[in-house]
Amino acid sequence: MTKGPFKADHVGSLLRPERIHNARKDFKAGNISKEELFKIETEEIEKVVDKQIEVGLKAVTDGEFRRRFWHTDFLEQLNGVEGYEPEQGYTFVGEVTEAWNIRNNGKISFNKNHPHVEEFKLFKKIVNGRAVAKQTIPSPNQLFNEGIRDKSIYPDIKDYADDIIKTYQDAVKAFYDAGCRYLQFDDVYIAGLNAEDYLWGDTELSRQEAIDLALYVVNSILEVKPDDLVITTHLCRGNYRSKYAFEGSYAKIAPTLFKKEKVDGFFLEYDDDKSGDFKPLDYIPNDGPKVVLGLFTSKHGELEDKETIKERIKEASQFIPKSQICLSPQCGFASTHHGNLLTEEEQWNKLRYIVELAEELLVEGE
Repeated sequence: MTKGPFKADHVGSLLRPERIHNARKDFKAGNISKEELFKIETEEIEKVVDKQIEVGLKAVTDGEFRRRFWHTDFLEQLNGVEGYEPEQGYTFVGEVTEAWNIRNNGKISFNKNHPHVEEFKLFKKIVNGRAVAKQTIPSPNQLFNEGIRDKSIYPDIKDYADDIIKTYQDAVKAFYDAGCRYLQFDDVYIAGLNAEDYLWGDTELSRQEAIDLALYVVNSILEVKPDDLVITTHLCRGNYRSKYAFEGSYAKIAPTLFKKEKVDGFFLEYDDDKSGDFKPLDYIPNDGPKVVLGLFTSKHGELEDKETIKERIKEASQFIPKSQICLSPQCGFASTHHGNLLTEEEQWNKLRYIVELAEELLVEGE
C-alpha cells in the first residue's frame, strides 16, 4: 500500500511534550512572544515526526501540537464562526471538559488565510518525503451540533448546509494546493447519531434526517476531491483525559453512511464493549473504503493481548475482506491539550506494537 490508510495507521493527535505545556503557560503569562511559542512548537513537531517514522508509521501527523482542542481551533478560524467560553464544558462520562465552544456569527465561508493551511506547508517541509504527511481537521458535520447555528442568520438549515459544503470544498482545495494528499475528517457528531438518546443534532431534525443530511454534506464536499487525494473519516465517541462522551454501536448509521459515504477509509472505534459488534461493517462495499479498526485503546498504556487482536480481526473479516482491514488506536492520544492518562513512552510502545502486529496479522492471502 503506497497511500493511506496504511495497514498500521493512527488517528492523529499525540501527547504534548512538557516543553509545549510550559511554553503555553509562559505565553499566557506574557513571558514569551507568539513567535517564540511557534518556534518551540515547530521544534517539538520536528522531534515527533522523527519519532513516528522511527516506530514504523508510514503516515505521520504534527500531533496537533499547535491546537488546544481537536476541533475548535480549526472551526473558529472559518469566516462566520467564533470561539467563546460557555457556562460549562462538554459533559463526558465521569468528567466535564474545559469550557470552550464555537458558534455561528455570520455567513460561513473558508478563510483564505486559515492558519492551518500555512502550518501544513511547514509541516510537509519537516516531513520532507520521508513519510506521508497526514492532515486532520474536524468534520463539517461538527457544525450541526445543537446550538451552533444562528437561526437569525440561517433560518433554513439547507442554506446553512450548502454554505458549509462550499466552505469545506474550498478547504479541501486549499490543503491540496498546499501539498496535502492525506486528509482526515474527525467526526464525533456522526458517531453520536448512534447514541440511544439522540441529543446531538439540530432539534428540528429527526435522527434519520440528520443522518441523511450528514451524508449529503460529506459526499457533496467529496465531489471536488482530486483523484490522488485520500480523504478518510474518523468516527469518535469522545476522547478527553481518557474519558468518553457516549456509547453505542454503529448500527443506526451503517445502512446510510457506511454504505454510501464516498470516503477512502473509515477509522472506527472498536477498543471495548461500548462499540458493539462488527456486523455494521457488512454495509461497507467490498473493494471500497479501507476499514481502520481501532482495536487498541489510546486511553491507557497497557498493551492489548496479541491473541485477542488476532481473534478480533478474524471476527471482523466475516463482514469485510481482510484486504480492506487496517489497524490503529481507537482515537488520538490527546484530542485536547490535556492529553490522555498515559505516558509518552507508553504511547510510543503502543504505536510500535500496532505496526508490528499489522505487519504480522494482516499479511495478504492469509
